[in-house]
Amino acid sequence: MERRELYDSYLDRSKRIMWQDDCYVDLQSTSSSVSLQTETKDLCWIQNHQDQLQRFITTSFLDGMLTHLRNVEVLTSAEEMKVRETGLLQDQVNMLTTIITGKDSQGSDAFRGFIESSDSQVAQLIINHDSMVMEHKEVLLRRNEQYRDRDSLSCPKLSISSRTLLLVDGLSDLQQKEHDLMQVGVTRGRKRNHLRQLGLAKLFEPLTRVSLPPRVSVTVGVAGIGKTTWVRHFIKQWCQGAICTDVSFILPFTFCELNSMEKLSAERLVKMAFPHLTDTNLVLSSSCRTLLILDGLDEFRCTLNFSDAASCNDPKKEVSIDDLVTNIIRGNLLPDVAVWVTSRPAVASLIPGGLVDRVTEIPGFSPKDIQLFLNHHFPEKDYASRIWMHLESHQILMVICYIPGICWIVADTLMYIMQSGTQESLPKTCTELYAHFSSMKAEAGEPRGREPVKMEQLSGNNRKLMGNLGRLAFYGLLKHKYTFSEQDLRAYGIDLLLTQCSLGAGVLVREESVICTTYRFIHLTLQEFFAATFYHTSSKRAIFDLFSESTMSWPKIGFQNHFRNAFQHSQQAEDGHLDVFVRFLTGLLSSMAQKPLAGLLALGKDDGSQKVWAAGFLQGLLVGGGAVVSLRAVNLAYCLQELQHTELLRSVEEDLQLGSLAGKLTRAHCVVLGYLLHVSPECSVQTNLTGSLTYSTVKCLLPQLLYCSHLRLENNDFKDDVMELLGSLLSAKDCHIQKISLAENSISSKGAKALSRALLVNRTLTSLNLRNNKIGSKGAKSLAESLKMNQILVSVNFQNNAIEEEGARALAEVLQSNRKLVSLNLQKNRIGAGGAKRIADALKTNLTLTKLILCSNQLGDKGTAALAEALTVNHTLLSLQLQSNSISNKGMTALTKALRSNRGLLSLNLRENSIGVEGAKNMAHALRENHSLQDLDLTANLLHDEGVQAIAGAIKLNRGLTSLHLQWNFIKSSATKALAHALLSNTVMQLLDLQENAIGNEGVMYLAEALKTNGCLRTLCLQGVSAGTSGAVALADALTMNQTLQTLDLRGNTVGMEGAKALANSLKSNRSLKSLNLQENSLGMDGAIFIATALKGNHQLTYINLQGNGVGESGAKVISDAIRANAPGCVVDI
Repeated sequence: MERRELYDSYLDRSKRIMWQDDCYVDLQSTSSSVSLQTETKDLCWIQNHQDQLQRFITTSFLDGMLTHLRNVEVLTSAEEMKVRETGLLQDQVNMLTTIITGKDSQGSDAFRGFIESSDSQVAQLIINHDSMVMEHKEVLLRRNEQYRDRDSLSCPKLSISSRTLLLVDGLSDLQQKEHDLMQVGVTRGRKRNHLRQLGLAKLFEPLTRVSLPPRVSVTVGVAGIGKTTWVRHFIKQWCQGAICTDVSFILPFTFCELNSMEKLSAERLVKMAFPHLTDTNLVLSSSCRTLLILDGLDEFRCTLNFSDAASCNDPKKEVSIDDLVTNIIRGNLLPDVAVWVTSRPAVASLIPGGLVDRVTEIPGFSPKDIQLFLNHHFPEKDYASRIWMHLESHQILMVICYIPGICWIVADTLMYIMQSGTQESLPKTCTELYAHFSSMKAEAGEPRGREPVKMEQLSGNNRKLMGNLGRLAFYGLLKHKYTFSEQDLRAYGIDLLLTQCSLGAGVLVREESVICTTYRFIHLTLQEFFAATFYHTSSKRAIFDLFSESTMSWPKIGFQNHFRNAFQHSQQAEDGHLDVFVRFLTGLLSSMAQKPLAGLLALGKDDGSQKVWAAGFLQGLLVGGGAVVSLRAVNLAYCLQELQHTELLRSVEEDLQLGSLAGKLTRAHCVVLGYLLHVSPECSVQTNLTGSLTYSTVKCLLPQLLYCSHLRLENNDFKDDVMELLGSLLSAKDCHIQKISLAENSISSKGAKALSRALLVNRTLTSLNLRNNKIGSKGAKSLAESLKMNQILVSVNFQNNAIEEEGARALAEVLQSNRKLVSLNLQKNRIGAGGAKRIADALKTNLTLTKLILCSNQLGDKGTAALAEALTVNHTLLSLQLQSNSISNKGMTALTKALRSNRGLLSLNLRENSIGVEGAKNMAHALRENHSLQDLDLTANLLHDEGVQAIAGAIKLNRGLTSLHLQWNFIKSSATKALAHALLSNTVMQLLDLQENAIGNEGVMYLAEALKTNGCLRTLCLQGVSAGTSGAVALADALTMNQTLQTLDLRGNTVGMEGAKALANSLKSNRSLKSLNLQENSLGMDGAIFIATALKGNHQLTYINLQGNGVGESGAKVISDAIRANAPGCVVDI
C-alpha cells in the first residue's frame, strides 16, 4: 500500500493545473529550482541503477513496464515499437532508458515509480541488490579476518593468485581407493602432464564459447593441500571485486558446521548462517547468480546416499541434513544456485559423476616450490639450505613435503632441532619427525591465561592430555571422523582449558563460526600419529580388542597380539585409511622415535626385543599375499623403513643401482622394489629395469609400474604375452608413464597390436622406443593406425624392426595426419627407395616433424632425390640422418640443390656414403648459399684432399656451420692447410673432427698456427692423425695463446715424453681447456708425471685421459693421486 501511495504522489507531482497564463508563469518561476532538483535526482537514480536494470529485467517485466508507460502517455506508440524492435533484451533496456532520460521529469518519475511500486523479485533486485551485496561482502571479510592461517600465501611466489588448479576428467582409482600419503608417495607429487590448468578466476566460467558455466563443481585435494585456504582466498578476492563479478552472493559453509545440525530447511540454513540476508528468496532466486560453497565433504559425519535419499524441492521444507545436501547437489533444491564442493578425493568420488559438471584438483608443491617455501620462511642463517639438504638425503620426508600443510610441520620441526643446540641427529623417518614435533609443542610454553605452574605439573598435564587426545584420535580414525565438538572432547576426558596450553594449542585447531565451535588436529597425519601413540601404550596392558571401543570383545592379551591385530585391520581396509597409522605404530618401536616422547608417554623399558619381533613379523607378511603386489603390501615396506630395519630395503636398492636384479625378484623383493619406485632417488628421473624382469615379475609389479614417469624395460626378452600386460598398463586411467623403452626384446606384430590398442586411449606417453624388436611391417601398420589418432606421442623409435617399404608406407600416412609427432627413427629397416619416396611425399605437407632418422635403409640415389625434393618445400625438419645409404654424387647433386633453398635444416648426417670428390664440391657450392645448416657429418665419404679443399673454401664464407665431421676421408696435410686457412676468417665453427686422417705433424702445425688467432673453435678431434712430438709442441705453443678451445682429443698418436712436457707447460697458463685426451701416446712415466704436476696451477681442466701410456699399475696410482691432489675437481682415467 505504501509503494502505491508513493507512486501516486509521483504522478500528482507531475500533473499541471491549468491556471491563467500569468499565474502559471509565476508558479513555475518560484518552484523551478525544486523541480530541477527532483528531475536530476530521478535521472541519477536511473543512471545509478543502470547495471541492475540491464542485469535483472526480464522480458515479462519489460513488457509490463512498456505497457504502463504507454498507458500513462510517457511513451508514444512509435517509441514503444522502437524499444521492442531493438533486438536483444539488454539492448531494449538500454534503448528504453535512453528515451526516458531524454524526457522531462514526468518520464523518469513514472519509470522509477513503476519499479518501486512493484512487489516482484525483479524490482526488489533492482532496488536492493547493491546494498545487500555490499553488506554481505563486509560480513564475509570480517569473518575471514579471524583466519590468518600460516600458509604459503605469505610467500608471494607461492600465492594462490599465481597458482592454478588442474582440470581433471574424473578421479583415478588411486585417488578413490588409497590414503592421501600413498597417493602423494606413488606419484611423488607430480601432476599429470596432459591436464589443463585453470586459474581461480576461471573456475566458474564456461570452458568454451558454446558451453555453459558449471552448476556443480568439485575441487579435490589431499589433506593439507590447501582446499580451505583456496576457498577463503576465493571469497576474499570476490569480496574485493577481483574475480567472478557476475556472482551476486557467495554463501560459504563448512561441513564441520553442518555436522552440528540434524534437520532443517534450505532457507533456514541460509538465515541461520547469514542473518543479515533478510530476504533469502532474492538470494536464492534465479534472477541473480549465487554460489553455495560446501567446504570439506570428507569431514561430514554423514555418508551421502544419492540412491535412497528422499527427494525434496521445497526450500522451506525441513529434512535431515544429509538429505538436504544430497538434494542441493542433485539440483532438486536450489536448482538455480551454483554449488562448489571441496573434498579429499576418496569421499568426493561418492558423488555420482553425472551430477558433477567440473572436477578440479589442487596440485601440491613441486621441489622448486619447497625450496621457495624454505627460503622465504627460514631466511636466517643457513637453515633453509640445511633443511633442503636433509630432505634430499631422505626422500621419505621430501615426498610428504609436497603437501604444504606437512611441509610446515617438517620444516618447523627440523629448524627447532637445529636451533636447540643439541648434538641430536635430525629425524630420518616420519615417526621420528612427528615425535620431535609433539615434544616441541609440549615445550613451547605454559597454559595461557593461568598462573605459572611447575614443570612437573605441566609435564603431567601434557602426558594426560596426550593420552586422551590419542584415544580421541584413534577412535575418530576408526570412524573416519576428523572434526570434533566440545562435547566429543569432554567425552574423552579432555579439559577444554588444556586445549589452550602448549601441547593442546600446538596440535589442535579451534574454529568458531556463527553456527558452532569445532576442533581438529592440525593435519590428518598428526591425528594418525596420536592414534598410534595411544594404541602403542594401551596395547601393553589392554586385555580386550582395542579396535572395539566397548569392552565387549574377544580377549586379546599382550603387545604382539594387539600389534598383529592392527596389521590385520590395516591389510583388510580397502581404502588404506589405516596405512599411515600402522607406519607410525611400527616406527614407535624404534628407540630414536621413543626418545623425544619420554616425557609424554609411559613407554616403559624396552630391550629391543619387540623391534626384532616386529621386523620378523613384517618380513613374514612380505612373503605372503597374492601374486600381484598391491599398495597394501608396499605399505609393509614403508613400515620397515619407519622401524629402521632396512637390510632388505638396502639390498634391493643396491641391486637396482647395479642393474643386478635378474633372478633375485622373489615376492618380498618385488614388494620392496614397489616401495623403491616411490622413494628411491634413482627412480625419480627414470626407472631402469633393464635385463631384470620376466613375465611373472611384470605381472607381480604391474600396479606399481603404473606410476613411473620414465620406464626402461630393455633387454628383458619380452614376448607378446608381456605386451598384453603392458598394454593394459598403458590403457589404465591412472597411468603416469611418459616415456617407455622396450628396446632389445622379442616383440612381434602381435605384441605391437596390443601396444597400438593402448595408444588409442593413453593420454600420458610421449616417447616410445621399440628399437631392435621384430614387429615387422604388420606391426608397423598396427601402430600406424593408432598413431593417426594419438595426439600425445612426440617421439617413436622403430629402429631395426624389419618394417620394410610396406611399414614405411603406413608411417608416411601417419605423417600426413598426425600433428604431434616430432621425432621418428626408422634406422635399419630396409625401407628402400620406395619407402623413402612415400615418406618424402608426406614431408611436403607435414609441419611438425623435426627429426627423421633413415640410416642404413638402402635408400640409394633415388630415395635421396625424393627426400631432396621434399626439402625444397619443407622448412620445419631440423635434423635428417642418412648414414649408410649408398648415396653417390648423383644423390648429392639433388640434395645439395635442395640445400641451396632450404632454410630449416640444422643437422645433416651423411656418414659412410660414397659422395666422393664431386659430391664434396656440390656440398661446397651449397654451403656458400646455405647459412642455416649448423651440423654436417661427412665421415667416410672418400672426399680426399680435393673434396675437402673445396669445402674449406666454402667455410671461409659460410656463417652457419658450427660442427664439421670429416673422419676417415683420406685427408692429408694440403687439405688440412686449406681448413686451417679457413679457420683464420671463420667466426662460427665450434667443432672440427679430423680423426683417422693422415695429416701428420705438418697438418697439425697448420691447425696450431690457426688456433693462435681463431677465437671460436671449442672442440678439436685429432685422434689417430699420425701426429708426433713436433705436432704436439706446436699445439702446446698455440694453447699458450688460445683461450677458447675447451676439448682436445689426441688419442692414438705418438706425442711422447717431449710432447707431453710441452703440453704440460702450456697447461700452466691456459685457462680454457677442460678436457684433454692423451690416451695411447707413448708418454711413459715421465711424460705422465709432467702432465700431473702441471695441473697444480691449472684450475679449468675437468677431465684427462692418460690410459695406455705404459706407466704400469703402481705408476698409475702415483699419477692418479698426484692429479687428485693438484686438481681435486678433475676426473682422471689412467
